[in-house]
This record gives sequence, structure tokens and C-alpha cells, in this order.
Amino acid sequence: MWDIVVSIGHAIEQILIYVETHHWIFGFLAGGYIFYLHDRAVHARFDALDRRVDEIRKRLAIEY
Repeated sequence: MWDIVVSIGHAIEQILIYVETHHWIFGFLAGGYIFYLHDRAVHARFDALDRRVDEIRKRLAIEY
């Protein structure tokens, strides 16, 4: 039983050592994800603006 606990502890230690030495990978992934979210938000704003412009064009076309 104790060997299982020691093995799990050793595995957790190896994972933490890997994260500590390769933290830049996780920072790169987090930065990429933030850029992705920002890009989606920008595209959503432009899509909403396009819809508003289309609605204005339709209203102007009906009036003339």
C-alpha cells in the first residue's frame, strides 16, 4: 500500500518538475488562448456592426 502512495507522490513530483522547467509552453498556450478569445470578440463586434448596417440599408431602400 505504501508503495502505491510513494509512486503517486513521485509521479506528482515529476509533473511539477516538468511544469517548472517548461513553464514557457503553458504561458505560450495561455497567450494563444487569450488571443483567440480576443479575436472572436472582435469578429463578433464586426458581425454585429454588419448586421446593423444591413438593417439600415434595408430601411433606407424601403423609404425610397
